[in-house]
Amino acid sequence: MQVLKFGGTSVANAENISKVISIVQAAAQKDTTVVVVSALGGVTDLLLNAAALAAEGNETYKEKLVTIEQRHMDAVKQLIPVASQSQLLSLVKKSCNEIEDICSGIFLLGELTARSRDRIGSYGEWLSSQIIAAAFRALGTAAEWKDSRELITTNSAFTHAEVDFTVTNTKIAAFFTGDYSRLFILPGFIAADKNNITTTLGRGGSDYTAAILASALAADVLEIWTDVSGMMTADPRLTGNARIIPSITYQEAMELSHFGAKVIYPPTIQPVMNKGIPVWIKNTFAPQDPGTLIESSAARNGDIVRGISSINNIALLSLEGSGMVGIPGFSKRLFEALSSEKINVILITQSSSEHSICVAVDAASAARAKQAVDAVFANEIALQKVDPLLIESDLSIVALVGESMKSHPGISGRMFSAMGRNGVNVRAIAQGSSEKNISAVIATRDVRKAINVLHEEFFETTYKQVNLFIAGTGNVGAKLIGQLQQQAAVLSQRLRLQVRVAGLSNSRHRLIKEEGIDLGKWREELEAGQPADIDQFVSEAIARNLRNSIFVDVTANEKVASVYDKLLQKSISVVACNKIAASSAYENYQRLKELAGEFNSRFLFETNVGAGLPIIGTLNDLTHSGDRVRRIDAVLSGTLNFVFNHYDGSRPFAEVVRQAQDEGYTEPDPRLDLSGTDVMRKIMILAREAGENMEMEQITNNSFLPASCNEGSVEDFYKALAKEEPHFRALYEEAKAKGCILKFVASFDQGSASVGLRHIDPAHDLYHLYGKDNIVLFYTDRYTDQPMVVKGAGAGAAVTASGVFADIIRACKL
Repeated sequence: MQVLKFGGTSVANAENISKVISIVQAAAQKDTTVVVVSALGGVTDLLLNAAALAAEGNETYKEKLVTIEQRHMDAVKQLIPVASQSQLLSLVKKSCNEIEDICSGIFLLGELTARSRDRIGSYGEWLSSQIIAAAFRALGTAAEWKDSRELITTNSAFTHAEVDFTVTNTKIAAFFTGDYSRLFILPGFIAADKNNITTTLGRGGSDYTAAILASALAADVLEIWTDVSGMMTADPRLTGNARIIPSITYQEAMELSHFGAKVIYPPTIQPVMNKGIPVWIKNTFAPQDPGTLIESSAARNGDIVRGISSINNIALLSLEGSGMVGIPGFSKRLFEALSSEKINVILITQSSSEHSICVAVDAASAARAKQAVDAVFANEIALQKVDPLLIESDLSIVALVGESMKSHPGISGRMFSAMGRNGVNVRAIAQGSSEKNISAVIATRDVRKAINVLHEEFFETTYKQVNLFIAGTGNVGAKLIGQLQQQAAVLSQRLRLQVRVAGLSNSRHRLIKEEGIDLGKWREELEAGQPADIDQFVSEAIARNLRNSIFVDVTANEKVASVYDKLLQKSISVVACNKIAASSAYENYQRLKELAGEFNSRFLFETNVGAGLPIIGTLNDLTHSGDRVRRIDAVLSGTLNFVFNHYDGSRPFAEVVRQAQDEGYTEPDPRLDLSGTDVMRKIMILAREAGENMEMEQITNNSFLPASCNEGSVEDFYKALAKEEPHFRALYEEAKAKGCILKFVASFDQGSASVGLRHIDPAHDLYHLYGKDNIVLFYTDRYTDQPMVVKGAGAGAAVTASGVFADIIRACKL
């Protein structure tokens, strides 16, 4: 004996029903088969909506009834030969007239009782099962239809009736023992009380009907046919990487189904679990797929966690007060108050201090719960021993489920660390002593992110998805996007990272695409985006709430630098090529670093000093390992190094500076480089990273630029440079006369910093520095006579972009 149940989507229309018939015909060749069917997809909701509208006095209920009748008529006409349709069409018409009569009565009374809801709701399964049985017979397959109300007896708790298994099992055994048919068709969901009044079995009632029959008949297997190929590791609507669970235990399936997995409902499992009957979850539309097998012990598949589930529309009720401490009976009174209102408690947690107890309930019940609980504790509330019941709404529960979790320490730690790194705040936690389920209450807005983060943590062996929001698409930004496109396959294969650019912004336009921007067409897509607005861009990035988000600032814009704190507080890491934030007031610099630590994010700015050179990283490695920086000597401007390496008096100084700008080594206004301001920022950043509390005004700037060069526009600057050529030639000749070259050097020594031109002799470490290279000499407690040296290209779009890229990879490893 085998029992097969087909859900609403499986029997939604004639086309789908034909698929069901093929599956059943193949199954019936092997063994006696009992088929339980749901109503045509969506019909039960139409019936109940019509009844509700009628109770409201809304005559549009009649439109629902017309739709219901038409759907069933269409199914008959498509499934049954014309010559055999008459009797079945009459049956449908008669039933639809009965539905109309009942709704008319409800309309006149203006009242919809639970008993009436069950009567109305029963027609969906009753009609679908009649049509499906007739369709089998029309194809020459003998199929006996049986009304489930004659077999399943319940109490009179309408809409959620409880089964009398003693009576029910006897009726089922008597019917099937005396019948020698090979195929039976029964409606699911419906039953009857001892007075033969129609009742229904509640949510998932058709599954429950099938389980009741399978248990009573000691069936070899129960198959639940639906529109998915089994239970999945997570809701596929929330994560595109969810996969089928091939095997799962009864207990795991119950946990997952309780916490929102809609493939199967908890009551379904209990009857078959008691008899050890295996349950297969199969896909009507892909019958060749193996599906999910539910049984007493499931095969290990290498995953510690079996699945992730969630429940939305949760409210958290908190009862708190000093008067609760050490006083027995508070919990009892709380739960009795909730029970009196028939409010189901989904999750419970209590602090060890006994100062508070929290329960999670359906949000729709929260107001009733508060009224009931506050009434029970009215005396204590008046005496201020207990606070009025506190309600928090817009919450959900996410749960990890798996039998194997109990033998693996650290699962809770991984769960909460993964969510914490992504800014998902946990409001309450519950874990049973069986350790099959770890549940957390979180904000509903964070559910999608949390599910994806946890799925990535426990199931993804292929890649971690990272979402980038990039501000700035100039020379460096464009190079970075090109590098990301070029290295996509390498990142996936070697680092298991899928880096997706979810947002782009420049001075003209902004664009956010959650599915990712095509890096081969980013210019066209950005050009078609919305007008530029960095505040709006950041707000949208935060609102999208994507996991593993990183904001990348490849600008030199003060406004962009001002938004870092908003991002860090939402656990979005910041990678900054922009030096403004790290060289702003020390208080702001320190606050940003503290925010990154507080909210499990990263604030990285390696390219603030030396483009792609690992200068800040090296400095951090030294200090983190306990070394102490005593002195730093550095050439930190690729622009100035380029200029003084190329200026030999044979060409005007202004011409060499112009060449540096044309080759992309300078800021748009070269005075930022030549004035020493940019170098001051860089040495200050290094001093701060070495542990020094330093501000810009504490740095001595021995500028070599005449005052006339600092006035007017950029073109005025070049004209002034030309006029001051004798000044620059004199600087060069003075150094040459001493056998030295000119270098613009930044120094930090025992808490003091300065920048300016120096004469460098051939024996000095800074002498052999060519082109646009930078060099940093770290003199520390460990590197005293011979400094730690970092040297290499310190300017250029490609190397700067590569430094930003490296910071992105570091941020991914959080």
